[in-house]
Amino acid sequence: MSDQEKELGVLRQQIDSIDKQIHELLNKRASCAQQVAEVKLKHQGDEEVVFYRPEREAQVLRRVMERNAGPLPDKDVARLFREVMSVCLALEEPMRVAFLGPAGTFTQQAALKHFGHSAVSVPLNSVSEVFREVQSGNAHYGVVPIENSSEGIVNHTLDLFKRYDVTICGEVELPVHQHLLLKDGADLSGVTRVVAHHQSLAQCRAWLDSHLPDAERVAVMSNGEAARMIGDCDGTMAAIAGDMAAELYELEIGARNIEDQPDNRTRFLIVGNQVVDSSGVDKTSILVSTKNKPGALYQLLEPFYRHQISLTRVETRALSNGCMFYIDFEGHSSDEAVKKVLAEVTAGSDELKLLGSYPCAVL
Repeated sequence: MSDQEKELGVLRQQIDSIDKQIHELLNKRASCAQQVAEVKLKHQGDEEVVFYRPEREAQVLRRVMERNAGPLPDKDVARLFREVMSVCLALEEPMRVAFLGPAGTFTQQAALKHFGHSAVSVPLNSVSEVFREVQSGNAHYGVVPIENSSEGIVNHTLDLFKRYDVTICGEVELPVHQHLLLKDGADLSGVTRVVAHHQSLAQCRAWLDSHLPDAERVAVMSNGEAARMIGDCDGTMAAIAGDMAAELYELEIGARNIEDQPDNRTRFLIVGNQVVDSSGVDKTSILVSTKNKPGALYQLLEPFYRHQISLTRVETRALSNGCMFYIDFEGHSSDEAVKKVLAEVTAGSDELKLLGSYPCAVL
């Protein structure tokens, strides 16, 4: 046996020993999770048991990254722990998560990033169906897109927050890399039509203008739907979608990362039916309606400045008799400064709807 083989043999024994310890600890953690469920059920009383606590999970993941000493990167370690928590939570109660389908969309990718692969992800035909399933209790949570770094706010999602009584429980930020997908054996030169969600078509406009200027661009409900359509075409159609859709529908990637902005990101919101406690690093979202008058926006925003609360997003939507403002800001609704601001904004507006306070995205 060579010296190299001897040294590798010692290291492999160490790895086997460590793997055994990891396995034992994973089962101990799973056992603790089961005991947590038993305690909650024992003391539930007349209240519905809440197994998933977004603020608790965010705190755990932050501590994982804070104590990480390498060589694994902080976020890689946090993703491993996310999957561990997902598996353990499934022992307490399998999580049913609705998203804009079909399978293979960026929204599903966001759902898996936030809840882990042990959650049961349920594809639906529209964002409004996601809201409806969550409000009715048929889904524990839903994942919906709210803004993109290049295309801005998703107005349809904003309108649904006005219509449905759901609560924002979390957020997910996802780097979005768009690929041009082709049927197996097809060639880019033969593409006469490109199908995708309208935002993806917009995000890849410059690439399409340069490489497929004569191809018809057709907007469909989702990129997952676009990818699914390619399987039934004659090779003259291409779709814009991500890695998950390419793998799921067994399509070739004709061109990678065709988005016009390389740092393209989409933010998704987690909607549910629970009030989330403070995690220590939180964000709050509100909808405010007011009459269209000079200084209306200033009057709404001035209390945030006076109480030193940072705004992260302000969007305006015109109403028939005034304006509606969607506002994201740092802090939790239980914070004293936030309570004062919300009271002042309520007094100075026609209506304020607190959409939720939730942990800032960890991963």
